[in-house]
Amino acid sequence: MSIAPSPHPAPLSRRFSIAPMMAYTTRDFRYLARLITRRTLLYTEMVVAPAVIHGDRDRLLGFDAAEHPLAVQLGGSDPAQLAEAARVCADYGYDEINLNVGCPSDRVQQGKIGAVLMAEPDQVARCVDAMAAATEVPVTVKTRIGIDDQDDYAFLQRFVTHMDGAGCRSLTIHARKAILSGLSPKENRDIPPLIYDRAYAVKAEFPHLEIILNGGLKDIDGMLAHLGQVDGLMVGREAYMNPWFLADVDRRVFGEPGPAPDRRAVAEAFLPYLQRRYAQGVHPKHVLRHALNLFQAVPGARAYRRHLSENAHRRDATPKVFEEALALLDAATVGYAAC
Repeated sequence: MSIAPSPHPAPLSRRFSIAPMMAYTTRDFRYLARLITRRTLLYTEMVVAPAVIHGDRDRLLGFDAAEHPLAVQLGGSDPAQLAEAARVCADYGYDEINLNVGCPSDRVQQGKIGAVLMAEPDQVARCVDAMAAATEVPVTVKTRIGIDDQDDYAFLQRFVTHMDGAGCRSLTIHARKAILSGLSPKENRDIPPLIYDRAYAVKAEFPHLEIILNGGLKDIDGMLAHLGQVDGLMVGREAYMNPWFLADVDRRVFGEPGPAPDRRAVAEAFLPYLQRRYAQGVHPKHVLRHALNLFQAVPGARAYRRHLSENAHRRDATPKVFEEALALLDAATVGYAAC
């Protein structure tokens, strides 16, 4: 079975998406994910508005056309800056522009970005309004259910009311509160308890809003149980640490006909992309780190990962290192079949 990116991207749907994750949802991971799932909405890493305005835009915002449907996540709190950044992102061709009101890291807080903004819903509403006025691309918000001791439903309700008033029609809710001091970003993904009922309650009170659930979603059976209470699902680390998990999404979440893609065919389709990036001056280690877990639980996966880990970072590495790793899988498969 051969696989190639579709020349006709799927329509934008938030029924299932992969969360924006710093250092993970790079363009290289997104291309790999798109080879596995046609329908999933992909997000960039967060990009701060001043960087979009003044930085290297092609490096920050460039993507392959095959990645559509694709959303960019912006960080910021200045309406004028965010409006300008939204215009730039729209010109790049993104399908959605998302505002980060959920990241709890200290560095992000110092820039008045992320979850700390939940305490200022009027300011976030001004940002959303300015972004929406600057472009026809949909503007959405990703947030938490609360921050620190401001974690009851009334606090979340107030925030959502402001977003509704600003014209935001789609909210992604990470169903944990953010603790703004004393916990690392990783701990903030694990320690505060998940309260899915809060997201359910928002959908019940604001039925005209699209509510996407995020947090603790790891298996398709468990995820599907949430649909009906909310409109869509957003998955984070599970999609990165076990990318083949995505192979059933189009069929089981979106109802697409046909079998799941073939894992080896996906790898073979990723090779020409790796070669193109190498020709553009991108070292193979930056691309191949995202493919380390592609063959998780497959015979030969350990030898495959070891070969990439030990050789992809070498200064003289070329795309051939990926071909060599795949050959180790083939050898293991033949040996396994002969047992």
